[in-house]
Amino acid sequence: MNQSAATSQTIDLFELSIRTENFAQAHHSLLDAAKQGSGRPKVVVTPNVDHIVRLDAQAEFKQLYKTADYIYADGMPVVWASRMSSARLPERVTGADLFVSLCESAAAEKLRVFILGGMPGHENELKQDFARFYPGLQITLLCPSMQFSTNGDEANETIRQIIALQPHIVFICLGMPKQEHFAFRLRKELPEGVHAPVVMCVGAAMEFALNKKKRAPLWMQKTGFEWLWRLLSEPRRLWQRYTVQGSKYGGILLRERKRQQALRQQ
Repeated sequence: MNQSAATSQTIDLFELSIRTENFAQAHHSLLDAAKQGSGRPKVVVTPNVDHIVRLDAQAEFKQLYKTADYIYADGMPVVWASRMSSARLPERVTGADLFVSLCESAAAEKLRVFILGGMPGHENELKQDFARFYPGLQITLLCPSMQFSTNGDEANETIRQIIALQPHIVFICLGMPKQEHFAFRLRKELPEGVHAPVVMCVGAAMEFALNKKKRAPLWMQKTGFEWLWRLLSEPRRLWQRYTVQGSKYGGILLRERKRQQALRQQ
């Protein structure tokens, strides 16, 4: 039995069923799901500290988020938090890394990819970049307006395009929570038999994959300091996420520790 065929295990962390696969296993699981294409679309989310804090403040959205079919830990602090549970996460499985690996595999295996995201009016430039970085990738790219609403006319037209194109993988690069709301709407509304098996919420992954933004050095990624790299790269946009949100995470972590202790005593 290969890695992708093995039954995935999950742990209950922050009230989310986070999968314990390593990166290679996660890649194979999603690639297999994309190629098989049976059943309803599978929604993929990759929570980090910012996500955990937002979910803690939005109970209704958290209930929806918990219904994702694949949940992988993007942030190292989330991986470290798994030490409080009965099982540990082996490593980060980031949306940015999955985006790259799945685009490479999709190009090699002739899978169709649909991407929603990017600055409006930049479709041609981005398509040229994809052709350069991922030659042979069968891509449909839609850059929505800044007024894109998950329940608006643009979203309706996007769903119509996806129904017509039937891609193997849909990447949604709109940022949280807009991308998740659209992903769950897509899962709910695609007619039975329409082929769009994997729907991934990946934030800024496209910008990293096309070298529009630089990722932190590998040592910073592995030691949990990628947040510092991003903060220094975009201080005005990200200071609140990594200071205010980070401080809130400390309180959530203490509550989660007590919850994990209670779970072990059951």
